[in-house]
Amino acid sequence: MSTKQSIAPSSQYFFAAFAASIVLCVVAAILMDYPLLAAGPLGVLLVFQTVVDFRKVYYLLLACIPISMEFYLPNGLGTDLPTEPLIVGLMLVYILYALLQFRKIDMRFFQHSLMLFLLLHMGWMFITMVNSNLLFVSVKFFLAKSWYVVTFVFLTGLLIRNEKYFKTMYWVISLPLLFSVVFVLVRQYAHGISLELIGKAMHPFYRNHVVYAATMTLFMPFHWYARKWYPTRSFAWWAVVINGLIVLFAIQLSFTRAAYVALVIAIGSFFIIHFRLMRPTLLVATIGIFGFLGYMVHNNNYLDLAPNFEKTISHHNMEDLLEATYKLEDISTMERLYRWVAGVHMSNEEKVMGFGPGNFYNFYKKYEVSSFRTYVSDNPEKSGVHNYYLMIMVDQGIPGFIIFLILTFAALIIGERVYHETIPIERKRMVMTILLSLIIIDAFLLINDMIETDKVGSFYFINLALLINFDLLNKRENKKQQEVTPTTSFS
Repeated sequence: MSTKQSIAPSSQYFFAAFAASIVLCVVAAILMDYPLLAAGPLGVLLVFQTVVDFRKVYYLLLACIPISMEFYLPNGLGTDLPTEPLIVGLMLVYILYALLQFRKIDMRFFQHSLMLFLLLHMGWMFITMVNSNLLFVSVKFFLAKSWYVVTFVFLTGLLIRNEKYFKTMYWVISLPLLFSVVFVLVRQYAHGISLELIGKAMHPFYRNHVVYAATMTLFMPFHWYARKWYPTRSFAWWAVVINGLIVLFAIQLSFTRAAYVALVIAIGSFFIIHFRLMRPTLLVATIGIFGFLGYMVHNNNYLDLAPNFEKTISHHNMEDLLEATYKLEDISTMERLYRWVAGVHMSNEEKVMGFGPGNFYNFYKKYEVSSFRTYVSDNPEKSGVHNYYLMIMVDQGIPGFIIFLILTFAALIIGERVYHETIPIERKRMVMTILLSLIIIDAFLLINDMIETDKVGSFYFINLALLINFDLLNKRENKKQQEVTPTTSFS
């Protein structure tokens, strides 16, 4: 049975169009003295491949994620190239495929409880978009989120359905990721390996060292378990191990505290999942967090955390940074606290509908507490609140926050169940890989808001889709097993 995902029965016309486009583009490039026009056939070839078998174009998108670059258009809008055009294009391809090949869409995927929570999240986001304080900003935000969901959830659900495709996905992503990591390491060596100079080595593939570290860290569980796919000391085994060691070394040199903490949380989470402790762990964590927040709000105790403006500075040495962190004198930590305080005040202002998706930056300075200001509070880069859960509350109100929290908890609880229901050991390890990657992303979201970035958000949605697919695969196999097992009943 063919594994090709096609949206057209014949490719003859596209082959003719491709041949004609080569001639036309080359002639146009010569006549207009514009060599870039000669690259036009590549676009035609991409369209041709999409029509013939869009699975390969999906793999191309995955390969481009680690090496995508931010690009700002003349009108001030930014995009990620080449990933964002591919994401939008594949969204349209999926919609067309679903219309033409409706019977091949497994509706059980959309009936899964995890998918229903995700659709509820998107539905409430749409409602808050309509009610937004700045409609244009929220519409752009919602559209961007929509094509992420369609491409990385719906399309992944269609294409990555078993262990074979999971392994292909790993190699398609890991090799470009390794290239980008080695590229950064070489630049670090050239500029000097230090916290002060780390920013110079990130470009053009990563916006900053936090995105760089997050991308590597969330993929570490894939490296850890991929080595078990192959015989020890085989070529593939060595390729996985060396890849993983280089990435682990690069995480250390990323000078990112969140990455170190996320890895420790992932190690602890392995035992939590293995011993079925996810529910009590989430309960204790929730009580602890809300208890702490309640204490901070009571009698305005949070004001005691206000920084000393003169002492809150940037630190260029990792030891000094760690010391400044627990002394509340590190500028990045205290700038986060400044925005969190403003975010809480904003959520109190718009409890139900929020300010609208994507609107934190446009309104937060009206709600600041001046005693929390730092040297970088002018925020020229227009960055967000640096806590995705609080961002949801500000943008989509308390209902939106509750829905997203339910989605987050459901993924972990359902994932734990899927892990223990999975019989094949290789698939079982893949489910653990997905869960640990999700947990690492969830940990980063406590001090960053990166689901809307292609480097991190793509993996968040891919992991959700894979979790659903492995759950459905288990259920299909269990059903087949029950059908072939003879009954011992006399009735």
